[in-house]
Amino acid sequence: MNKFSLIIIFLTFYGLVHGQNWNNSANRYLEEYKKYQDANCPISTDSIKHFVYFLKERKQIIDHPFLTHSRFLGAQIMYAWKDLEPEKETYDFSEIIQDIEYLNKHGKKLFIQLQDVTFYTRNKAVPDYLLSGEYDGGAVMQLNDIGKPEGWVAKRWNKKVRTRFALLLQALGKEFDGVIEGINLQETAIGVSNKNDDSFTNQKYVDGVKANMLSLKKAFPTSTTMIYANFIPGEWLPWEDKGYLRGIYQYGNEIGVGLGAPDLMITRKAQLNHPLAMMHEGDFKVPLGIAIQDGNYVGKTGADKDYNENKDTGDTSRKNKVPLLHGFAKDFLKIDYMFWVNQAPYFEKDVLPCFGNK
Repeated sequence: MNKFSLIIIFLTFYGLVHGQNWNNSANRYLEEYKKYQDANCPISTDSIKHFVYFLKERKQIIDHPFLTHSRFLGAQIMYAWKDLEPEKETYDFSEIIQDIEYLNKHGKKLFIQLQDVTFYTRNKAVPDYLLSGEYDGGAVMQLNDIGKPEGWVAKRWNKKVRTRFALLLQALGKEFDGVIEGINLQETAIGVSNKNDDSFTNQKYVDGVKANMLSLKKAFPTSTTMIYANFIPGEWLPWEDKGYLRGIYQYGNEIGVGLGAPDLMITRKAQLNHPLAMMHEGDFKVPLGIAIQDGNYVGKTGADKDYNENKDTGDTSRKNKVPLLHGFAKDFLKIDYMFWVNQAPYFEKDVLPCFGNK
């Protein structure tokens, strides 16, 4: 065998070995869910604070079964920035007040999700006054991986927009800090790049997110604060680690803002290598939260092209994933809050029975 052939064999073997190690890094948590496959209902009482997530459908809390169930501490409801500030410097918190009063009558608490992002092109979450040149348009269209519009996001990287957002947070904190259980900012994943907004850069975005986190903590020193930090434009873990997402988790831990994510996807590499890895690998002194959102009860997300939550009437042959999801969140992620979406038929047929007697 000549020297050239030996070199080819060596390079081939080297490539195979290191290629396997490379793949293993991305796949390191793919089998973790199997440790919880034998989990059963009922779910034993634990230290996790369980809330029911109603999105913007706040009227669904009326006479809902969770109101008489001791394991669920309250409701997580989404409120849009534009509804809370219909005109500049004019705030309307009447819906929040109504929901707090109703929940209090049943011994339950409110957890606010503050909306500045939408995932439908026909809706914007920011007030109309922001959609002007003074605020560089205030919001920008989100694009998916193939360049198709999929919603709108506030320009978190614009200082003037952040200033208005901070003032909203101050007004909310003055009214509700210590009254509500908590408040969280929406997810960090957005479909924006310098191609569809020339004022955007990845670093400006990360800096803007951190600035909003600090404003949130200053406004709510007592109630739980949290941000859903799941993905950041410009990096893809574990291969392209620019320190963006990791930095947000570190910063939240430093300033006292809890960390969480939407979509408890226990078999999908994207989630496993981003927010779930951050939670599992970190040592946190702040609360961690995970949301089980539309589709998660059957291993899907609302962003999946092969899934439409509005047409999902329930797979009668499904296996109840609730004990598996709970076990994974409790032991692998060390979660403090779980937000179970009120998706029919799964919440009443899968979630409630798993939490035992009322």
